[in-house]
Amino acid sequence: MKSLLRKGWRPFMVLLLILIIWELAVRLAKVPGWLLPSPSAIFLEGINDWTSFLPHLVSTIKLSLLGLLIGSGIGFLTAILLHLIPAFESAFYPLLILSQNVPIIVLAPLLIIWFGFGLLPKLIVITLVCFFPITVAALDGFKQTTPELKSYMIMAGAKRLQLFQKLEFPFALPAIFSGLKISATYSVMGAVISEWLGAKSGIGVYMTLASSSFQTAKVFVAIFIIMILSLLFIAIITLFERRWIRWQRKGEH
Repeated sequence: MKSLLRKGWRPFMVLLLILIIWELAVRLAKVPGWLLPSPSAIFLEGINDWTSFLPHLVSTIKLSLLGLLIGSGIGFLTAILLHLIPAFESAFYPLLILSQNVPIIVLAPLLIIWFGFGLLPKLIVITLVCFFPITVAALDGFKQTTPELKSYMIMAGAKRLQLFQKLEFPFALPAIFSGLKISATYSVMGAVISEWLGAKSGIGVYMTLASSSFQTAKVFVAIFIIMILSLLFIAIITLFERRWIRWQRKGEH
C-alpha cells in the first residue's frame, strides 16, 4: 500500500494537469457545453444527477460481474483442456484467435436476433470478450514452469494431473491474474456495448439517452464512471492476487 501511494501521486498529478488544461481551454475558447463540457461542469452534472444514475450503475456492475465470472470460468477451463490435451490446442487455438477478429459490435445484433433482448445475449457478449485473455494468459503461464522442476517430478513418479496441480498451476498464477485484470476491464466494456443494443437500465442505456438529447456532460459522467469502475475491478483483483500469493508462500514453509 505504501509503495502504491508513493508511485500513485505521479499519474494523479498528470491527470490533474490534464483536467486543469481542459478546464482552461474550454473557458478561454468559450466552447459550448453541448460540444465539450468543462471538467467542473461534468463533476456538477454527476453530483446533481447521481440519484437517477445510480440504478444504471448498479445494473452495469451486476451484469459485468456475472459476465466476468462466467467468461473467466470458461476461459480457465478452456486453457486447462488445451494444455492437458495438446491435440486440442493445435486444433482449436487458431479458432480461438479467429473468434477475436469478429467485432463484438457487429456480432451483438445477431445475438439479439437469435436470443432476443433478455439477459442471455448480454452475457454472451461479455463472455466472448472476457474468456480469451484468461485462456491465453493461463496457457502461457502453464508453459512457464521450470523445466528442471518438471523433470524432477517426472522422475519422482508424478502423474500428469499431479504435475499440473503441484507445479504448473502454481507457476501460472501470476499470468492468470494478469489475464483476469484484462478481462475485468473488458467485462465493463462488454456490458456497456450489450446495453447499447437493448436494455432497460445500465450505463449504456444512460449514455444512449444522454447522447440522443445532446446532454454531453452526462455522456462524460458515464465515461468517467466506466473508467473508475474498471480501475476498481483491477484494484480488487490485485488485492486478491497479493493475498493469494502471500498465502501460498506461507503454505510452502
